[in-house]
Amino acid sequence: MSQVNENNRINDPDLTFVNYCIEKYKINRGVYNTIDTWFFNNGERNILRRRKMIILFLSSLYLPQKRFMSFGKGGLTEKLNYFWYKQDESVL
Repeated sequence: MSQVNENNRINDPDLTFVNYCIEKYKINRGVYNTIDTWFFNNGERNILRRRKMIILFLSSLYLPQKRFMSFGKGGLTEKLNYFWYKQDESVL
């Protein structure tokens, strides 16, 4: 999907945005909720910026040949921490 279309996605209603992420990135609702909550708890309170971060995060891990994304025990938090650190580093 092009950057323009993904930027438009962040303005979708909640359920439409969640379903887009589930279908495009092959995750389940629990994984989506964990990612969204993690970004919120780590200071990203603005919903539009948080949705951009969710798309950036999922895009960085997405492998189209896989049937679904799998993280293993503690793997999702580890990947979120790494992504967050790398985003912070790129701002400097």
